[in-house]
Amino acid sequence: MATQKSKAPDTDFASRMKRLRKKAGYSFAQLSTETGLTEDYLEQVESGKLMPTVSAIIQISKALTVDAGTFLDSEDPAAARKRKAEGLIKRQKAYSYKTLTPDAAHKHMKAFLVTIDPNSDLEGAQYQHEGEEFIYVLEGRLKIEVGQKISDLRKGQTLHFNSSIIHKLSNPGSKKTELLVVVYTP
Repeated sequence: MATQKSKAPDTDFASRMKRLRKKAGYSFAQLSTETGLTEDYLEQVESGKLMPTVSAIIQISKALTVDAGTFLDSEDPAAARKRKAEGLIKRQKAYSYKTLTPDAAHKHMKAFLVTIDPNSDLEGAQYQHEGEEFIYVLEGRLKIEVGQKISDLRKGQTLHFNSSIIHKLSNPGSKKTELLVVVYTP
């Protein structure tokens, strides 16, 4: 007698993304066209090898017609408790963030607490998404490249810019950097 495997719930970002991408009928090439992200990047995210950036989550969510906050928070309750207890979602080795606006479903503005480890240049981690972005440095030092303009910000300093311009964040300092990042998408 054959036993039927129970379908595991999509408890992580990668499995939710895969389910939603397939439901939308998108190939990686089509999702790449809709998001502006490379097929390779999307495949790595969906395979769980890479946690997407905030801007990538927003772009993927928009393309798959789901709210970014809901996308992040639709994990099972045990996983949500664990994630919230840890306080931060790991994005890449030196970069993590926490959603500060979890109840902002279907809103244009999202806020995040972003932490960047010391002496990190986040090689290859560039962002580009529709809208505007506001950054306030809470602690540490931030090097931000927006297009060809490079700014070196310290505690208490801010930057407001057009987020459709390619931008990159890094922490050249010897201490952890914490940022308040507010993203507005039309």
